[in-house]
Amino acid sequence: MIQLINISKHFGDKTLFTELNLRLNAGQKIGLVGRNGTGKSTLFKLILGEEVSDEGEILIPKGYKIGALKQHLVFTESTLIDETALALSEEDKYSIYKAEKILFGLGFTEDDLYKDPLSFSGGYQIRINLAKLLLTEPNMLLLDEPTNYLDILSLRWLKAFLKSFSGEVIIITHDRDFMDSVTTHTMGIVRKSLFVIEGGTHKFYEQIASNDEHFEKQKEAHDKKRKELEEFIAKNKARASTAALAQSKVKILEKMEDMDAIADEATLKFDFNYKETPAKVLLDVKDLSFGYSEDNILFKDISFTLKKGETLGIIGKNGKGKSTLLNNIAKELTPLSGSIDYHVSVDFGHFGQTNINHLNPGNTIMEEIYVSQPKLSEAIVRGICGAMMFSGDDAKKKISLLSGGEKSRVMLGQIIAKEVNILFLDEPTNHLDMQSIDSLTTAIKNFEGSTIVVTHSEELLRNVCDRLIVFSKEGAQYFDGTYDEFLEKIGWDEEESETKVKKTKINKKESKRLRAEILQERNKLTTPLKNAISKQEEEIIKIEDSVEKIKAQLIQATNSGDNSKIMELSKDIANKEKEIDKLFDKLEKNQLELDAFVQEYDKKLEEI
Repeated sequence: MIQLINISKHFGDKTLFTELNLRLNAGQKIGLVGRNGTGKSTLFKLILGEEVSDEGEILIPKGYKIGALKQHLVFTESTLIDETALALSEEDKYSIYKAEKILFGLGFTEDDLYKDPLSFSGGYQIRINLAKLLLTEPNMLLLDEPTNYLDILSLRWLKAFLKSFSGEVIIITHDRDFMDSVTTHTMGIVRKSLFVIEGGTHKFYEQIASNDEHFEKQKEAHDKKRKELEEFIAKNKARASTAALAQSKVKILEKMEDMDAIADEATLKFDFNYKETPAKVLLDVKDLSFGYSEDNILFKDISFTLKKGETLGIIGKNGKGKSTLLNNIAKELTPLSGSIDYHVSVDFGHFGQTNINHLNPGNTIMEEIYVSQPKLSEAIVRGICGAMMFSGDDAKKKISLLSGGEKSRVMLGQIIAKEVNILFLDEPTNHLDMQSIDSLTTAIKNFEGSTIVVTHSEELLRNVCDRLIVFSKEGAQYFDGTYDEFLEKIGWDEEESETKVKKTKINKKESKRLRAEILQERNKLTTPLKNAISKQEEEIIKIEDSVEKIKAQLIQATNSGDNSKIMELSKDIANKEKEIDKLFDKLEKNQLELDAFVQEYDKKLEEI
């Protein structure tokens, strides 16, 4: 497998990483996390040979092939088959059947072979690139933000494909749920070194937090020692009797390396301002229909009510009308028929894909926040700018100078500036990192008003949505239930199996029967594990609470100088911490077993 040994990379005065080491073993699938600018994409380029490290070496076994799926899709040929055949080796360039075999395996039909690659949806364009990669028969895949701009069905297909891929994978994505579902390990560039653990992103960041706490304690002791040495040297270097001793302390001080403070990483801070309302039902939509012509009806006769505190998710493939429905409800478009009735007390904030055009390019960020709420003080506006990661002079940047992601943050800032009781959010997780997505998710859950969200993020759907409007082959349908309930009861009609072998079609009645049997079998296996995990978590919390109480007693005993009590309490704490460690080991074992069952039965469900 590939191995990175003492790799260092600098750009001018900036050091991305030093003495970075990694050994990738057979079958490992690694999620690469970290904030922008830490060097994730540079690390990919070093592995691919597109960049050269300043120090160290990268060992790649002879004949080991690496395939890279990058963010940008570039096609040069006029047909799908010609574009895919570009990946054939020189000796295989006439073996077009190999390209056809892979394309058919990835869900393309014979009719698709002579279509323009650019005529396919974003998800199928990703599949074209994957087909080209697979023709090179790679041992490892490097995937840089493969989930960008994919709809929910394409994301689920790609997830299933990567789970079944037999080689190694390193993936960069801000979609935590996607990453955790396909990877075996998580790694990140932390303080210019590479840190890798077995497990998902939550476990990774918990370990980082623990490491940071340990580092801060070390730094505190280190700084204290430096200060003591500096004070000793200052007092004694001028005295003849102690000058030699002072000089020896100087040598010790010179050998002590500086320990840089841990830099705080900026994260978006969401806290939506709720406007009080006496209404229980904030929005009533009846028989809503819209289309650009009689032959192009995007949705028909949609009806639902939105109560205070509820979140409605709008989901489906790209280009089906999800954003158009939201824009109709937000009264930016006029429906063909139907009614949209708001309670008189309603004020809403709308974050939409097309709302960037509403920003004035000549305004500063602060001025755009004032547009949303002119009565705010400068201090509050600056606070909102800071929460959106525009601190100091950055708050006075012109809108025309901002990137698409930065403009999205300005629009979120405008919503935060207002008092609202309904949020309309169209793909709000685009351009956000994992921590900012977590912050947004928490803010939506804590918002006392109601929310309608268009999203392809299955994690966000699971965390915040009570009900759904689903765009499928049959059109848009209201579903009174959560996303997981939708998957269990209905599922995606368009969803294809990830296997490359065509299967005999099962009729709907038989499919439902098989699905029910699999769910029953899964629940029988997973329920005892879920109960055990819940019980272990409760025990851990209970013991941790008792440890905190004992620590308080220990402080009292320390203050009173009661040595026998100190020894007794310290021993009690040590025993309880051992007990917690044992419970964590059992909890982790049960969780891994549960995850394995869930993954196994999810695969069975997807194959029906």
